[in-house]
Amino acid sequence: MAGKGRNHILLVLFIGVLMGALDIAIVGPALPAIGIYFQADTRTLTWIYTVYILFFMLGTPLMAKLSDRRGRRFIYILDVFLFGVGSFITAFSPSIEILLLGRAIQGLGAGGIFPIASAFIGDTFPPEKRGGALGIIGAVFGVAYILGPIIGGLIIEYGWQWLFIINIPIALLVIILSLFLLPKTGKKEVKYFDWKGILVLGISLASLTYAINHLNTEHLFTSILSGQVWPFLIIFAVFLFIFLKVEMRSQDPVIKPEFFKNREITLTSVISIFSGLNEAGMIFIPAFAIVALGFNNSQASLMLLPLVVAMGIGAPVVGRVLDKVGSKILMITGGLALAAGLFIFGVVGYQFNFFILSGIFIGLGLSALLGAPVRFIMLNEFPVYERAAGQGLININTSIGQLIGGTVVGAIIASMGSSTSAYGFAYLFLSFTALLITIMAFGLKGRIAELKMMVEPK
Repeated sequence: MAGKGRNHILLVLFIGVLMGALDIAIVGPALPAIGIYFQADTRTLTWIYTVYILFFMLGTPLMAKLSDRRGRRFIYILDVFLFGVGSFITAFSPSIEILLLGRAIQGLGAGGIFPIASAFIGDTFPPEKRGGALGIIGAVFGVAYILGPIIGGLIIEYGWQWLFIINIPIALLVIILSLFLLPKTGKKEVKYFDWKGILVLGISLASLTYAINHLNTEHLFTSILSGQVWPFLIIFAVFLFIFLKVEMRSQDPVIKPEFFKNREITLTSVISIFSGLNEAGMIFIPAFAIVALGFNNSQASLMLLPLVVAMGIGAPVVGRVLDKVGSKILMITGGLALAAGLFIFGVVGYQFNFFILSGIFIGLGLSALLGAPVRFIMLNEFPVYERAAGQGLININTSIGQLIGGTVVGAIIASMGSSTSAYGFAYLFLSFTALLITIMAFGLKGRIAELKMMVEPK
């Protein structure tokens, strides 16, 4: 495909990914207003965020698999349509229950947008151009997750409903552009679809999400022993085991267990979980700025900008460099940059200049770990007819890391009295996990082996 056609495709994918990514975290500033509007308690309000993540994780393997089988353009448009419908239901919901239904539909649609976008790039861009394109998509996803609360804080002045109303015309635009600009991809006729695997995976992920949502970060170990947590952790583990058994026997599994015999896929999956864990820790940066630097809420929110700008610049640059040096060196460098930034945060983050420097290092690190390199690896390691499934696996792993990370970091901070030293210790803990990422990245394939995988048929 000519360069102009590829750029048109990238534009459509860019808008869709930005739309879906912003809605992961954009609701944060609106939760108090929604709580007052529906007279909902704090526990119920947390589900506005959590139900989106849950159905995002469920939608990812389902839609990715469908796109591999039924054609990418059709499923991509379906996902954007679902996202738009969910946004409409959420904006005009008469009750908190209907609002949660809307958020679930939103998440289901968004879960398919991201892996299909990356798979489209694998289908339409030549190998030497994929890194740059994936870098742009990675920048959108990473920056939107952190920038969402800032944008939400600006829009909320006009009413919380506008956070979702604004999605409707954008979704309509993406659908129209998709019909004209996205190429049709071939269908793979299959008589069997792994609905049993989807159902079992759904029960497992739902149980994990419910358990995490009922953890009390101030009394973590006590809450783990409560009836609302430990039984659901057991259900999660049991159904995860059942899922693996079901997939091993399935004619066409959603996630083939045999792929995890591939060291590259296994390492990348674990790295994605740890990267999501670290990304979730960034939501505490404004609170850290309030405690350590004495800022008010508005000033504290702006302290995310160095991180956001670094990711926005770093992700496309990483994508460009990826085409020249390969993924391994970038993953190692990203892990080291993230570890360094978090270490500075933990030790001298209470000083303004070091606070800014830390954000820059963290943003550059996350731009590599959450951006093009991991998606590039999965494009290489998965066969063409499983590309979207491979990209979806990254999203599931990252989302699990986000769910766990927010709880763990919150528990550390709360258990130590939410003081400056508490935040410092939490970021030192994250720095240690970033070092683990770096160590794991040394096990990835080098550039020569990666180039060989790019040219060999899979």
